[in-house]
Amino acid sequence: MSGQPTKFLVPLLLPISWLFAGLVAIRRALYQHGFYKQETLPVPVIVVGNVMVGGVGKTPITMALVNHLKAQGLRVGVLSRGYGRKTSSTLAVSPSSQSQNVGDEPLLIARSCQVPVFVGNSRVDAGRALLSLYPDVQVLVCDDGLQHWPLARDLELCVFDERGVGNGHLLPAGPLREAWPRKALRHATSGQEVPCLVLRTAGIAGPHEFAVQRHLADFAVQANGAKRSLSSWWDTPVQALAGIAKPEKFFAMLREQGLNVTHSQALPDHADLQNLHIDTAQGDVLCTEKDAVKLWAHHPQAWAVPLQTTLPTELLAAIDFHLAAAQHAKLSSPHGHQTA
Repeated sequence: MSGQPTKFLVPLLLPISWLFAGLVAIRRALYQHGFYKQETLPVPVIVVGNVMVGGVGKTPITMALVNHLKAQGLRVGVLSRGYGRKTSSTLAVSPSSQSQNVGDEPLLIARSCQVPVFVGNSRVDAGRALLSLYPDVQVLVCDDGLQHWPLARDLELCVFDERGVGNGHLLPAGPLREAWPRKALRHATSGQEVPCLVLRTAGIAGPHEFAVQRHLADFAVQANGAKRSLSSWWDTPVQALAGIAKPEKFFAMLREQGLNVTHSQALPDHADLQNLHIDTAQGDVLCTEKDAVKLWAHHPQAWAVPLQTTLPTELLAAIDFHLAAAQHAKLSSPHGHQTA
């Protein structure tokens, strides 16, 4: 879904788009100038988000970032709203959580990255709850939430895909949630501009953007941990399903790996898979990891194919630089966070 209307509708929708833009700008200004309180947590916060509607690949980037920070010896926690969950309270996410309670993406992060994950409509409340239970956490990564102004952040990663900024208009005349390019935020405590690094998961990266490489792994896994090479299916028809923003991309990537996908089910993003019917006569089922955290409860025989995301060295160096500066600022403040 592009989130962009046909060119004939754009002129009709522009007045609503201008009104929306004004409301977004006013709300942001109210936080920036202190009329609404922006809460600062005692550890650095990195927000991975987007200004485009629809999926752009934030969660795989969040997971790659968390794994990088862990490799640096840092203790990491993750915050999320838990989009699509049927609960509204602030909750801890464990590998055994139910996706309908915490959301499919937070559950995937908890299982894959093995770090503390909390969901909450208020990222501030989720962050405080996480730090209360895990006081040794040194950095928080927020999966989505670029427009969640109540939470002060120390670094932003803004993700784009091949659509770029579309027609450049805000909703509903275009696909943008806020104007781009955007004026830099100022940190609630220091008053310094919050760095915003721009990532692109598809298409051609611009001169000030970081190109993120993504490809399917050459293997698939089952709920019991069994692992199988994709090449073992080359001579066998398989079926595929995907409940992600762009399911056809997943199917295309499977075919690029040489698989004969004879049947595919393109489901809505974050689709509830509890009552999904699967005809095993169509062949083995291949799905994304995001689908697997929901599907395995009812179809443990399904095979999940991991999406491997590689963050460029230059991006990781920039993240490390800004994070070190944020950690120094936090420790220098009167309320600096002490770690074990």
